[in-house]
Amino acid sequence: MSPVQPTPQKFLAAAAPGTRVVVRYRIEGGLTDALGLLVATADGECTVRTRQADVVIALDLVVAAKEVPPAQSRRRARLRD
Repeated sequence: MSPVQPTPQKFLAAAAPGTRVVVRYRIEGGLTDALGLLVATADGECTVRTRQADVVIALDLVVAAKEVPPAQSRRRARLRD
């Protein structure tokens, strides 16, 4: 018997700020993802700091969420001679 997984909302509420997460949530016309650092979870929403901006997501729109490994360091572009 496998252990019971927390709901995405409970996972986000329990995750420490600064945890790298991916959150899948409903938008008009489908689903989208936010990948970044969890900033906060409060008042029925969570904030994820992505590369572009902070994304505020209503928890009732979240369909999946999990912790992900740290981002790989970006490689510098090689210069051509």
